[in-house]
Amino acid sequence: MAKQHEFQPDLPPPPSTVGPISWMRQNLFSSPLNSIMTLILAFLAVKGLWAVVDWAFINSDWIGTSREDCSKEGACWVFINVRFDQFMFGFYPQEELWRPQLFYAILAIFTGLLIYERTPKRGWILLTFLIAFPLMAVFLIFGDVAGLPKVETHLWGGLLITMIIAIVGIVVSLPIGVMLALGRRSDMPIIRSLCTVYIEVWRGVPLITVLFMASVMLPLFMSGESETNKLVRALIGVVMFSAAYMAEVVRGGLQAIPKGQYEAADALGLSYWKKMGLIILPQALKITIPSIVNTFIGLFKDTSLVLIIGMFDVLGIGQAANTDPNWLGFATESYVFVALVFWIFCFGMSRYSIYLENKLHTGHKR
Repeated sequence: MAKQHEFQPDLPPPPSTVGPISWMRQNLFSSPLNSIMTLILAFLAVKGLWAVVDWAFINSDWIGTSREDCSKEGACWVFINVRFDQFMFGFYPQEELWRPQLFYAILAIFTGLLIYERTPKRGWILLTFLIAFPLMAVFLIFGDVAGLPKVETHLWGGLLITMIIAIVGIVVSLPIGVMLALGRRSDMPIIRSLCTVYIEVWRGVPLITVLFMASVMLPLFMSGESETNKLVRALIGVVMFSAAYMAEVVRGGLQAIPKGQYEAADALGLSYWKKMGLIILPQALKITIPSIVNTFIGLFKDTSLVLIIGMFDVLGIGQAANTDPNWLGFATESYVFVALVFWIFCFGMSRYSIYLENKLHTGHKR
């Protein structure tokens, strides 16, 4: 009886055809010209990176309290240490700094609880964050209640102002934008026309003009008894401006939903609001997560424009610190620190949006 043939397992591919080595051969060293360009660019990149590391870390000063403590040729981070409280809290009274610090801590706790998927009762936590936390933050930071001294908003600044404007703009503009998007797609001509006019008007005006009008021109049309706080006017302008852009983002998601989804919801006998809330909007918001987060990131960076109306955000504090006669010549350190602050928050939002995309991916991704 002939011996049955036995198939041997496949041999692994040669190491030079898989993994990092194969990728480098195909993309970086595929030809003599590519190899030369790769080596030149790698040399320049390493040289530039080493110069940055040497300036920022190796040959820099970190400890001290005055300009005389910056004796090396690299960065003087002593300047940032001395001005750190201003970068974080603006001109908030020193003896009351525990209040914005507590605000940061509570905000970080809420953010961590909402991001962590296994947090029990996340719905109630989100409701508390949206309703109770803003009121608590106002009483805590502004004061004039429960024995807390009153701190006027013109003393607020730095990252505190940036976070307040960004959080209010993001949280409030999203639902307003959703309503505007639904209104623009409404079958009622008046509602559709009003939403369309609102969106097109606000999208056609620069944010810097909106802030200027809210801060300078709006009080001229109001009586002296109804004068509104400058920060409140800025928040209203930012929210109304951002809501118009958010409406177009959401409208794009609504148009991307197949018509069959609308017809299926109608066949089930669902009302308009149930159809939108249970079937259409969840799908539309899911596929527009990248665009929504992109709008949020743009809004976060645009908070620096409040400098033109006399409010010192983290960038404004950096520019003000650069004019201090005792610290002239350290503008680079100031701008690097401000850029790092913006990058941390924007990168965090970007990565979380990618996480949400992967988590909610159910077939729309291509």
